[in-house]
Order: sequence, then structure tokens, then C-alpha cells
Amino acid sequence: MVDMTGKVVIVTGGAGGFGRAFTRAFLAAGAKVAAFDVTKEGLTALTEEHRGVNEDRLITEQVDIADFASCQAAVDRVAERFGGVHVLINNAGLGMGSVRPSHHIELIGIDEVTPDIWNNMVGVNLTGPWNMTKASIGHLRKAGRARVINVTTSFFTMMRGKFHPYGPSKSGFEAMSAGHAAEFEEEGITVNVVVPGGPADTPMVPDGAGFNRGDLVQPTSMTHPALWLCSPEGDGITGNRYIAGRWDASLSIEENRKATEAPIGWPDLASDPVWPGGKPD
Repeated sequence: MVDMTGKVVIVTGGAGGFGRAFTRAFLAAGAKVAAFDVTKEGLTALTEEHRGVNEDRLITEQVDIADFASCQAAVDRVAERFGGVHVLINNAGLGMGSVRPSHHIELIGIDEVTPDIWNNMVGVNLTGPWNMTKASIGHLRKAGRARVINVTTSFFTMMRGKFHPYGPSKSGFEAMSAGHAAEFEEEGITVNVVVPGGPADTPMVPDGAGFNRGDLVQPTSMTHPALWLCSPEGDGITGNRYIAGRWDASLSIEENRKATEAPIGWPDLASDPVWPGGKPD
């Protein structure tokens, strides 16, 4: 068990499947947690779940992460109440089920995707994490050895046909994660990606999707690499992605790293640009 006593963690999408798992795990580890979500009913249920147990260490905020001003105001309120921000988990996402619940059975082509659908999903899945990172970066710098954990998706999903705008928005988020890992490294702020690796047992996969829910990646799987990355052992580990569906809590950290860890994005494709004078600094 990682000891997060005294640390402040912000989880976006905190009322969803992964978000609830992150919130429970970090509260159990002793952290103070601020759960952001756009759904008021989900936040109410989350508050009730922890009433009488950890409720003094939990804040719930209704936040539209696609709106920067809302993000900044909410982050600042958390920092003021809890005394800072040490960890940001960019987990919130809008899936293809928001277009049509049966999308797993009958994929969604371009004729069905409207400009509003595109802009809304990109606003949540790509602009939203940027908004939250921008709003939090000042507090993370003050915290020292802060962590950013981003939830993107599998490369298969990013490049899958008839899976737009979800795939492209998560692909952009993956690239942004790599860039932020490089940008913040000298400041001691680590940026890593955690993905389930496949369909997960969350509301994003409806009951009629044709899967046996027992075969889906469990939300708690996401918490194992996330907690480890936030431990002292995670100091200086940045620019990686972890496939949580392959993490086995019964194995050692080194065994799990070998099984789940890879660089964020596509560094091999970026290693040999055509550049005046050689390569960029």
C-alpha cells in the first residue's frame, strides 16, 4: 500500500467507472481527493458513498473540463481548501456511446458524425486535459515532485476506422502527454499515461455491446500503476505509458514494469526528422 497521506489529488471524471476507482484507491491510501465531473447525480452518489468514511478528505466539484475558466476556478478552490495540488489525474473522457449506445455493434461512420459531435468530443478528450493541466501547473510546480497521470486509450482504438472523433482525440492527448513529459521533466513534474489496454467494465461499454462483462478490464486495475507512479519509487519516472490490464498485483514492480511499460506515443517515428543542420535541440 502506497502512503499518500498529506497529498492532494485531483481526479477528472471522478464519478465514472475509472474515476470512482481512482477516488477510492487514493482515499484509501490517505490522500485528499477532489473529484471533478460534469454529472451532478454521479457526484452526489460519490459523496454518499464516502459519507462518514473519508468525507473530510473528499471534495466533489461539478466541472465542465472543456471550459478553461471553470477548470481554473475549481482547481484554485481545491488548492485553497486542501493546501495545494500534488497529483492531477486527467481521466475524464467522452466516448462513442455519447453518439449512439449501439456503437459497439454497428460502428459509426462520418455521415453520422456532425460538427457539433466532433467539437464536443475533442473539447472534452483533448482540450479538457490541456485545460486541467494549464489550470493546475502553477500548483504542481509549488508542490515539488508532482505527478500528472493521463488516461488515453489503446493504439488500436486511436487508429480504428469508424471510431471518430474518439480515436483522433485520444491520439492527440497521447501526443500532448509526450510533449508535456519532456516540457516538465526539468521541473521534477512527471507525466505518464495509464490505459486499460482494451474494453473495460465501465459505463462506456454498455450491457448490449456483446461482451461478457467478466472478461472486461476491471477499473481497479487502473489504480495499481497509478498509485505506484505516485509513490517515492515513481520519482523521476516520466514519459511512459502503462497497460493496466496487464498489471498483476501479485507480481513485483519490476515484473509489472517489464510487462506493461513502454514510452508514450511513437518515439521511434520521431527520432529521425528531416531538419536543417541535423536534428532539433
